[in-house]
Amino acid sequence: MACSIYVEVFIRADLDELWRRTQQPDLHRRWDLRFTDIDHLPHTTDGPRRFRYALRPLPGVTVTGLGVTLGERHRPDGSSTSALRFSSNDPLSPIRAGSGFWRYIPTSGGIRFLTGYGYRPGWGRTVDRVFRPVMSWATAWSFDRLRLWLETGRTPEHLLRQALVELLTRAAVTWTALLVLRLPIALTVTAAAILLPPLPGTPAARRCLRRPPGGRAVRAPATLALLEQP
Repeated sequence: MACSIYVEVFIRADLDELWRRTQQPDLHRRWDLRFTDIDHLPHTTDGPRRFRYALRPLPGVTVTGLGVTLGERHRPDGSSTSALRFSSNDPLSPIRAGSGFWRYIPTSGGIRFLTGYGYRPGWGRTVDRVFRPVMSWATAWSFDRLRLWLETGRTPEHLLRQALVELLTRAAVTWTALLVLRLPIALTVTAAAILLPPLPGTPAARRCLRRPPGGRAVRAPATLALLEQP
């Protein structure tokens, strides 16, 4: 599997709790910007779990798809993995089919939580040149929101509101500066509003790694080969 998107974040948290908040659909959809709904489909075995996902980017617009996932909570090296395949026949979906994984690697100070995934575009390669960086950013922003939820106890909903307030404040400062200040000062204020890093308690994609450390290739877990495309 070619992992065209890679995101990694270091989280100071308990592995059991991180596993719960990423594997339980009602918790997963609270922090992940890429989904509005995630629901497991009925199953009767301990094998792969099928799920349905949806995203509502605009009022009255819903994009849906199906997925299948298989987790390994206790691996011999102490890590955990979760492999998945996903697909959508929805004409509104910019993703036609793909696969990926989550990896949970305990360290002395916390957990390296990382993902690698790739997909076949649903709207063609030209549109995907714009969409793929957005997807990478949304993954990283969501990972940092998950980190803050676990480390600070502030809910994903609170963190989203905080991010929106900070964004609007920066926009208001920029707009006011351009209206009332002399141009050199206005440009300085505008640059500061845009370039200053987010507050420590505000989710930010820039805090996540977007490439594998050392440039090494990322290997998908063996369990990915056991999954059929949904």
